[in-house]
Amino acid sequence: MYLSDICVFLYMIYLSGILPLTFTRSFPMSTYIRTVHPERHAPYLDIPDDVVEYLHYLDFVKQRSPRTINGYYIDLRGFFRFMAVQWGLCAADTPPDKIDLTKITTRQIAAVSKRDIFHFLEYAQENANGPKARARKLSALRGFFGYLHTQMGKLEEDPTTGISLGAPKKALPKYLTLDESLALLNNIQSDFYSRDYCILTLFLNCGMRLAELVGIDLSDFRDQTIRIIGKGHKERLVYLNAACQEALERYKKERAAMPNLADRQALFVSKRTGKRLTARRVEQIVARCLQSAGLNDMGFSPHKLRHTAATLMYQYGGADMLTLKEILGHANVSTTQIYTHINQTELRQAVEASPLSRVAYPEEKSASDTAAAPAEAEPADAAGTGTADLQQDTGKQDR
Repeated sequence: MYLSDICVFLYMIYLSGILPLTFTRSFPMSTYIRTVHPERHAPYLDIPDDVVEYLHYLDFVKQRSPRTINGYYIDLRGFFRFMAVQWGLCAADTPPDKIDLTKITTRQIAAVSKRDIFHFLEYAQENANGPKARARKLSALRGFFGYLHTQMGKLEEDPTTGISLGAPKKALPKYLTLDESLALLNNIQSDFYSRDYCILTLFLNCGMRLAELVGIDLSDFRDQTIRIIGKGHKERLVYLNAACQEALERYKKERAAMPNLADRQALFVSKRTGKRLTARRVEQIVARCLQSAGLNDMGFSPHKLRHTAATLMYQYGGADMLTLKEILGHANVSTTQIYTHINQTELRQAVEASPLSRVAYPEEKSASDTAAAPAEAEPADAAGTGTADLQQDTGKQDR
């Protein structure tokens, strides 16, 4: 029996009512929240029952990553808080965390219209949600209402059908240059130098995500490769170059000598507690190292180090798109192709390589040199209308 079959079986047991909703509400659905952001752990006690069922569907059947599930939870909770005010279930000035959503029924959800969706998206825009944030919220709503309509048959219509925000503009990824990357590695100030150096080295050489790095266990290493668990629980192998291997070897020696090592499987652990580092702690480590290198206040983060790894592999390593796709764990090569637009050196060299790039500026010829040349006659159409008449007809376009 495959894992997917087991997940579907568990979900069907849940739908059958054998597991009461009170149990499933308290079930810790997200290992990502518990491991990486324990302060954000969401027991899902503050949302409608239909939303709880949908999140379990994403977990057991669709096998979405815990981080994705939590993102849907936050967006759907925000939508129903907005609708609770629209429906008059609470006063408009009620603090968001005081709005009770648990009593919202399927019948009320079925009354949601396209107009409600549009109003919510407009409200999101007025509250500093950019195009990407609004697109993500609409995606969560599409998934939820599609589930109730298609999978469960609870809705006669899907109110999100036909709603589109258009494709958001894709910004070029922010990344460190080669010199900035070297400065970062050469200016680490830490009470656990080997660990922090190893963290930065893996980020900059392997291009892994923050959650992927935090979740690495010692058992994930095989020869010169590391097994990474990426989005959607997808596995991939990443090869370790000489710099990564040396950094890991030095760190592992210090790690093995720790007297308070509590988590013996986790690769990166806290010096104080001996437990697995949280994502927030890694963010703090990276921020401190960036500050030591004079690269703070430039918008860099662990994910920007992932962009840096991809950029350097593309610019200096000659990696093609399919290779980068596998290294980064992208589901689609179109996601990887954004890195083809950031090699400014190649763009400059291509323009400079034009055979016309070194043509000297010619001096303007004098009037005597051009007097002998006859003026070209103005062509006219069959009705005798010249260019001046045409410009008059299309004057609005010219302006």
